[in-house]
Amino acid sequence: MPVVRKVASFGLILWLLLAPQVRSDDYLVASADRCVILLHGLFRSSLSLKPMQWYLDHAGYTTVNLSYPSLLYPIPELAEMAVTQSLRTCHSRGAHQINFVTYSFGGILVRQYASVQPIQGMQRAGMLGPPDGGSHVAFYYSSFEFLQPIESDVLVQLGKGDESILLTLGPVAFELDVIASTIPDITLLPSFPDELSDGTVSLSEARVPGVKELLTMPVTHTVMILNPEVMRHSDEVERGMHLGLVIALL
Repeated sequence: MPVVRKVASFGLILWLLLAPQVRSDDYLVASADRCVILLHGLFRSSLSLKPMQWYLDHAGYTTVNLSYPSLLYPIPELAEMAVTQSLRTCHSRGAHQINFVTYSFGGILVRQYASVQPIQGMQRAGMLGPPDGGSHVAFYYSSFEFLQPIESDVLVQLGKGDESILLTLGPVAFELDVIASTIPDITLLPSFPDELSDGTVSLSEARVPGVKELLTMPVTHTVMILNPEVMRHSDEVERGMHLGLVIALL
């Protein structure tokens, strides 16, 4: 529990120091009709995105930040579960313009859901460190037999093998901006691409056909969601602003 309290306290400090400037009443009313759905990554819960949620709350958005059991079901089931429940919560709060801010694996759930059915009212999505091109890290860990009873095909579907779902999703059909981190925070695994990366997701893995902009940030994968500049850029994505500092895309 001390770790939880530290994370919450750090998030509160960030919110107090980094909250967006006060907007006009008209802006806040318009933003409140925009529901920003936050989706966390593997091995995490909604707590990991609390600081980001507080930041967007203060900007005037309606936010939904729900936990989902990331390792217990295959990707299609997780997408249906997490996105459907989040959309229902948005609608129950009277918000009909749908935006997403996702972290790592959470972005894959949006792509999977949108590939099966249109998301009514969707405007745009901002994905932080998504393994859109398939994950070398997931592919590596999926080979360990002791993990197979708990990962329920997720790591295999997230990897780069024949059973990868990511390699079958195709280009995104919605407005998408990606923020990729570039400072490694773990030792690179065997066969990890020798290219710019954060040690978990390489730059080539963060790219996806159809993305509008891709911005690189000098932060680590693990704590990028707590970074002040990442929070600010996420707000800019939700408002449809140009991110700048864009790198060349495939």
